[in-house]
Amino acid sequence: MPRLMIVVASVRPGRVGLPIAEWVLGEVEKRGDFEIDFADLAEIGLPFMDEPNHPWLRQYTQEHTVRWSERVDAADAFIFVTPEYNHSFSPALKNALDFLSQEWWRKPVGFVSYGGISAGSRGVNAIDNVILALGLVKTGASVEIPFAGKQVQDGRFASEERQATILAGVIAELLTLAVALTPLR
Repeated sequence: MPRLMIVVASVRPGRVGLPIAEWVLGEVEKRGDFEIDFADLAEIGLPFMDEPNHPWLRQYTQEHTVRWSERVDAADAFIFVTPEYNHSFSPALKNALDFLSQEWWRKPVGFVSYGGISAGSRGVNAIDNVILALGLVKTGASVEIPFAGKQVQDGRFASEERQATILAGVIAELLTLAVALTPLR
C-alpha cells in the first residue's frame, strides 16, 4: 500500500490549517488506499536551514534533517495543507522543502489551500516553480478554501460538499500517480 504524507504547512499559533488537515486525514482514512504519515511542521520544528552541504548530496549533519529525510523518503505521495501569506506560500513549507532534494523526486503532490478571497490559490501558484525543481508532480485539481476560518467550529473543519468532492478526486489522482511514478524514481 502506498504511503501518503499529509503536511500541515502552517506553524502559526491558532492556525486553521490544523483542523483542515485533520479533515483531510479523516477523508483519506475513509478510503483506505494509503498508509498515512501526518506531518505537522509545527511539531516537527525544523529550524531555518542549518545544513552545511547541498541537499542533493544527502550528507546530512543534523539529526532533525536525518529524521525528516527518512519520513519524506518513505512517502509515495503528499498533500500539502497550506495557507497563503502575502500572495505566496508558507515559509515553513518552503524551509521543509529546501532541507531535502532527492527525497521528493518523482512523487505526486496535491494541495489543500486556504486564505482570504483567493482561497490560497496564489500561494499554490507561487510554489509551482519550487515543486517543479524538486521533481514533484502536481495533481490537476486542488482544494481551495476561501475564508476557511468561517468553516471551523469548535476546533473542527466542516467541509462543503464541493470541497469534499474535489478532495476525493485529488486523493484518487494521487493514488494513480503514486503507482505510475514509482518505477521512475
